[in-house]
This record gives sequence, structure tokens and C-alpha cells, in this order.
Amino acid sequence: MGASGLLANGAPPVPAWVTMIRYAIVGLSVVILGLAAWSLAIVGEYGALYGASSGGMVIFTVIWTWVVYGGSIAAELFFPHLFYRLVFIIGYCFAVIFWLSAWAWSASLANFWLSLSSFGVGGELTQVGAALAGCAGLGAIVWVLSILHLAFFIRGVMQEGNHQQAELGNIKHPEHAAAGVSYPPASYPPPQPTQYPQPSVSQPPAPYGQPAPYGQPQPYATQ
Repeated sequence: MGASGLLANGAPPVPAWVTMIRYAIVGLSVVILGLAAWSLAIVGEYGALYGASSGGMVIFTVIWTWVVYGGSIAAELFFPHLFYRLVFIIGYCFAVIFWLSAWAWSASLANFWLSLSSFGVGGELTQVGAALAGCAGLGAIVWVLSILHLAFFIRGVMQEGNHQQAELGNIKHPEHAAAGVSYPPASYPPPQPTQYPQPSVSQPPAPYGQPAPYGQPQPYATQ
């Protein structure tokens, strides 16, 4: 139903607070980037104890977020004709998947690094665990916000496509039906009565030898 809206250019109509979610996602990703970089700077040679740190995955996800969400903001404000909805929907979907992987992996590694304190190992390793725990917590918030933004973005695209079809097909829009909007009945011109030819009135015959004047009937002759 909303394929026409999906293939159109330009930002779809969404509530203002949904637009602000993109700014919140970009802002939180800056903080997450700092925490991930700090964990990578600290872990150093300790990373070999438990494989590669999730900080690299988090940094990649942050860069992807800046490209997709930052690009959508720039396209909407300065280049509306370059706002390809289908392209950004695909980018948003990948962002949701990347953030799920990033915060889940960070939470797992944070639990590992923080558990080392029970063995008498602390200091920098505890800081690594704390930084990754921050990445996991904030990353989960960004993940929820990205899902919320994607859902309302697709909803706006589909509603706009249905509205366009309603205008082109002259059908009742679902929102109008839900709001109780009534449509006036179709008016047609009143039927015209059929004209039939009137039967002609026969003229009585004129007396013999006296033609009747044209158009005037003559009385019958009495005997």
C-alpha cells in the first residue's frame, strides 16, 4: 500500500519528537565513542587474555551511526532531493543490528573484566570493565532509541503513501474513517422527462363544394 511513499525522496512526515531522537542518538554516540576509546587505550596487552576488546566494534558502530543519522540530518536540512528513504531505512536497520551486537558484547566483556577484581586483580582492568559497562548501558539506550525511530519513520512513510493513493483513487482515507469524517453523497443531474410527439387532431371534412379555410375546422353540414 505504501510503496509509493517508500520510493519517494525527502523526509516523511513524523512527529517533532521523533526527529529529535536522531540528535539524541548522535549525541549519546559521542560519549560512547569516548568510553570505547578509553577502554582500548587501557586494555593494551591485556586484551590477549580474552580476545579482542568490544571497543573496536563499538567504535565501528559509532562511525556507522554518524554516517547514517548524521547524513539523514544533513540531507533533510540542506539536500532534500538526496534524501532517499529506502537507502536510509536500510541504514537504520543495520544500525539497530550493530548497536545490539555492540552493547551485548560490551556487557559480556565488562562482566569478564570486572570479575577479575575477585581474584585480586584490579586497577586498570577494573577501569576497562567500567568503561565497557558504560558502553553497554548507553549502547542499550541508543539501541532502543534507534528501534523507536525506525518504527515511526516507516510508519510515516507508509501513511504518506496511503494518503497519496487515497487522493489519486478518491477513496476514503483510514484516518478519516477513524475520525468519523463523513463524505457528502455523490450528486447527479435530475433525469430529464422523455419528450414524445403529440398526436395530431384530425379535421372534420368540409361540405361538398366548399373547401374549408386553411387551419380552421368547419362544422358539419346539416341535411
